[in-house]
Amino acid sequence: MSDERVPPDGSTRKAERHGPRALRPLRHREYRLLIASGSGSLLADGLWLVALVWQVIEMGGGPSDLSVVATATSLGLVVAVLMGGVAADRFPKRAVLVGVEVVRTVVPLATGVLALVGALQMWQLAALAFVVGAAGGFYYPTWSAVVPVLLPADELLAANGIEGMLRPLAQQAAGPALAGLLVAAFSPEVALLGAGVAYLGALLPLTAMRAVARTLPGGGPEALAPSVRRQLAEGFAYLFRTGWLFATLAFAILYVLVVMGPIEVLLPFAIRDRVGAGPAALSLVLAAYGVGSAVGALLVSSARLPRRYLTVMLLCWGLGALPMVAFGLSTLLWVMVLASLAVGLTDAAAMVIWGTLLQRRVPAHLMGRVSSLDFFVSLALMPVSMALAGPVGERIGIPVTFVVAAIVPPVLAVIALVAWRLPRDELAHPLDVDRRAPVAAS
Repeated sequence: MSDERVPPDGSTRKAERHGPRALRPLRHREYRLLIASGSGSLLADGLWLVALVWQVIEMGGGPSDLSVVATATSLGLVVAVLMGGVAADRFPKRAVLVGVEVVRTVVPLATGVLALVGALQMWQLAALAFVVGAAGGFYYPTWSAVVPVLLPADELLAANGIEGMLRPLAQQAAGPALAGLLVAAFSPEVALLGAGVAYLGALLPLTAMRAVARTLPGGGPEALAPSVRRQLAEGFAYLFRTGWLFATLAFAILYVLVVMGPIEVLLPFAIRDRVGAGPAALSLVLAAYGVGSAVGALLVSSARLPRRYLTVMLLCWGLGALPMVAFGLSTLLWVMVLASLAVGLTDAAAMVIWGTLLQRRVPAHLMGRVSSLDFFVSLALMPVSMALAGPVGERIGIPVTFVVAAIVPPVLAVIALVAWRLPRDELAHPLDVDRRAPVAAS
């Protein structure tokens, strides 16, 4: 496949004959295979993460131990993601994705076997979680870079909507639900083995895809000439000179610090201590987040990109964190479920807009590196958040921790909008005028 983005195939009227706007990307064979693989990978992610939680608990671990394992996962992602972005722009993308899925198949299977024979220790679990996180650091930038190569610009919002629906349904709903069933019926060890099998299923569609070429300028052997250091510097230079990108990632890094640790580390204990429930209840709360995310992604991708896309995106993230108060204060499971539903809906709506914004305004040859910077900058403090969540929750209490996590993001969103004058930027760079226009390089 060439390095050029596929041009729109005809007029808007012609495209409308191929079905609903949200499903048009599925006309493309290579994209269908990519989505099939992505669905399996997301299912495996959800299964793996929940299986880890209950494996830690089965081994006698508490919030601090879970913080160590969760920190190892996020640290692996952060350490690897910049090189993952360079790999996405420098090497054939299908080859990168295949390599990732091979690693993510082997590690959960090895973890499950070690656990079954009683040889798994907490430090080993953390090390294996680090490897899976590092593999994810190569996966996400490559995925983000390959989609705009396969699809025309006017189908990117719909494609992000499809991913936005699949991610919660598979990663936050089906994966955790399957993990909960496997843990309840068998053991966390069996759930870990199931994650390895699911990653293997994600590998198979990739083998049927045609190779997806590099997107560096030139496209030939000379495209490999720039050093890795120079390529990274080019990505950072673009970040610092692009106001909307810098502002959003500045918001994101603080958002992650405040929100992710409590959700990933403290939510299982909040459900256990305040509701008196176990794996099934946690799976239900996570599934509600998944359902809300699917609805939010569908709503956004079925309509036009908002004229005030930066404002809508940041307010969805900021105000959407408020329902997390229920995780700390409520003693009713159904209230937590509704709160999770609301957080999922607003988070997915913002993510669909964000993914489309990157693909529409970032130059094609920088897409892998900018995507990796997106993950790196926004997740740089995730290990810190994971590491702090357990001790902070034990020190000030889980209820207070969740209240703080809920009220800080709206303040951060308003600061980002005002300090970087994002309302002016979104009006100066409209993305809803001509959906058939090529990707801009602003």
